[in-house]
Amino acid sequence: MGKNEQREEMPKISSPSNPQKMDDHHVVALEVEVPETLHQVGTDSWFQVGVVLSTGINSAYALGYAGTIMVPLGWTGGVIGLVLSTLISLYASTLMAKIHEYGGKRHIRYRDLAGFMYGRTAYVIVWASQYANLFLINIGFIILGGQALKAFYLLFKDDHRMKLAYFIAIAGLACVLFAIAVPTLSSLRVWLAISSVFSLIYLTIVFVLALRDGINSPPRDYSIPGSKINRVFTTAGAAANLIFVFNTGMIPEIQATVRAPVVDNMLKALYFQFSLGSVPVHVVTYVGYWAYGSSSTSYLLNNVSGPVWVKALANITAFLQAIIALHIFASPTYEYLDTKYAIKGSALAIRNLAFRALVRGGYLALTTFLSALLPFLGDFMSLSGAISSIPLTFILPNHMYIIAMKNNLSSLQKSWHLLNVIFFSVVAAAALVAAFRLIAVDSKTYHTFADL
Repeated sequence: MGKNEQREEMPKISSPSNPQKMDDHHVVALEVEVPETLHQVGTDSWFQVGVVLSTGINSAYALGYAGTIMVPLGWTGGVIGLVLSTLISLYASTLMAKIHEYGGKRHIRYRDLAGFMYGRTAYVIVWASQYANLFLINIGFIILGGQALKAFYLLFKDDHRMKLAYFIAIAGLACVLFAIAVPTLSSLRVWLAISSVFSLIYLTIVFVLALRDGINSPPRDYSIPGSKINRVFTTAGAAANLIFVFNTGMIPEIQATVRAPVVDNMLKALYFQFSLGSVPVHVVTYVGYWAYGSSSTSYLLNNVSGPVWVKALANITAFLQAIIALHIFASPTYEYLDTKYAIKGSALAIRNLAFRALVRGGYLALTTFLSALLPFLGDFMSLSGAISSIPLTFILPNHMYIIAMKNNLSSLQKSWHLLNVIFFSVVAAAALVAAFRLIAVDSKTYHTFADL
C-alpha cells in the first residue's frame, strides 16, 4: 500500500491538538486524519500514559539489571551507561512524540508512520521488526513470571519436582486469562494502579533486603568476569540491555491513547517516565550490584536473604505484575487482530470473548512454548535490544525527524541526527553478534526446557 492509498483509507477526525485557523467569530481546528481502529484513541490523560510507560520500565525485568548490565560493565561502565541510556532514551522518545501528527495525519501505529514517510517496503519491515521485538519482550515476561512462581514454590518446598517449564506454563495460562478479561490498552485503568502497587512492593523488598545483605556481608568482588574476548561480547550485549531498559519500541501506539493536545501531553508522560518513573529501577540496580557484586543474578530475588514470608510476597507480586506488563507490550498485536476481524461491541459479548480466547490464547500459547523451550532471559533481552529496540528507538526516530523537520533544521542539526543514525547502527550490529553468540553458548550449556 503506497502513501496515497493509505491516506485515502483513513477517515478524518477533527483534533484540537493541531494547528488552528481563525474565522470571523471563532477558532476552528484543522482536521487530522485518524486511521481506522477498533481500539480507543485519544481517551487517556497524560498521567495514565506516564504510568503505562513507567510500568514497563519498573516491571520484574528491573530485578535483573544488576546481573545483566552492572556485572558485565562494572561500576563505572554500568552507572555511566544507565545514566546516559536514560538521557538518550528520553531524547529519542521526544523526537518520536513530536512527529506523531506529521503530514496532517495521526500516526497511531509505528508501521503507519514508517509507511507514510518511506513507502510500502518500510511499512512491512518496521511492522515485522516491531512485532518481533514485542514478541521477544513477551517471551521474557513469561519467563520472568515462571521464575517468580518457581522461586515462590521453592521457599516452601525445596524438592525440585516442579520444573521451571511447569511454572512458565502456569504463567502463560494466567496471561491468557488476563488477555481475555482486558480488551484494550486503555481498559487497563485500575490495573495500572494495581501494577504500580505490585512494583512498589517487590522493588521495596529487594531494596531493603539487599541493603541489609550488603551491610552485613564481607567485601564483594566487583571485577568483570570472563576472558578479554568474552568481555568484548558481554559488553556489546550489555549495551543492548541498556537500550532495552527504558524503551518500548511502541511510542506511537502508546501516544495514540493520549488526549489532545497529543504532543504536549505525550511529552509530559515521557518526562514523568524518565524522572520519577525511572528512579526505582536505578536504585534497585545499584543497590543490588553493591550488595552482591559479580555474583548478582538476572533475578535479584534469588540473591536476597530474609524472612520467607517477605520473599514470598515479593515473588508473587513480581509474578502478578509481569502479567499486567505483558498485556501492555502485547496490545499492538491485539489491536491489529481486533481491527482486522472487526471485533466490535461489548467486550463481554460471547463472540468477542470467544475471539479473544481463541486468537489471543493461541498467540500466548506459542509465546509460552518458546519461553519454556529456551528460558534464557538475559539472552532474549540482548537479542531484543539488538534487532529491534535500537533501530526502533534510536535509528529510525532520528532519521524520521530529519524528514519531518527538514525545513526547520540547520545543517549542523541534520548532521547531528545523521551521526546518531550511523552510531546506533554500529551499536546494533555489534549487539546482534554478541546476542547470537550468547544464545549459542547458552544453548550448549543448557538443554531445551532447562530447569534454570
